[in-house]
Amino acid sequence: MAHRGLWLTIFLIVFIWSAVAPKDYFTWFLEVLPALIAVVVMGLTYKKFPLTRLCNGLILIHCVILMVGGHYTYAEVPLFDWLSDFVGGTRNNYDKVGHFAQGFVPAIVAREILIRHDVINKSAWLGFIVVSICLAISAFYELIEWWVALLSDEAAESFLGTQGFVWDTQSDMLLALIGAILAVTLLKSRHDKQIARLS
Repeated sequence: MAHRGLWLTIFLIVFIWSAVAPKDYFTWFLEVLPALIAVVVMGLTYKKFPLTRLCNGLILIHCVILMVGGHYTYAEVPLFDWLSDFVGGTRNNYDKVGHFAQGFVPAIVAREILIRHDVINKSAWLGFIVVSICLAISAFYELIEWWVALLSDEAAESFLGTQGFVWDTQSDMLLALIGAILAVTLLKSRHDKQIARLS
């Protein structure tokens, strides 16, 4: 119970900070919307389907990544500007952190739902299906970015964050793929133990 209060406190602090004078409110809304959807869904389902602490923690980290990106826009997060200057690069790569998380975090969420609802009987297929779900989410997100670009010239560059990189969409999906594979591989044992405790 206490960890839920801490989770919500951290979320609200970062959310309020993110909402105060962001670079562009429309871009902020687009970037923060998935975090808001996540907190609403978790709030509506926590009694019937409480998530493991691992899953909850990863969702919070992903929400923070989204809210920081929304505040500054992904192309202008100061720490990553400093890193680019330090290594002699020209690109702010904070969006790549976001796309890695877009594979890593949903992998654990999807894995937990599939296991606890007994959707897949053969564990050999579980990893493949989880990674496929994450790639589908990543591809759908890229489509959303494209639709926003078509509908709003003003917010398109901030939301897309391509920074002139011609392979931005493909590299985003590759990072989501790597994130999903790493999550399924590295966290399997820990996740299984937490799921067993919930059961």
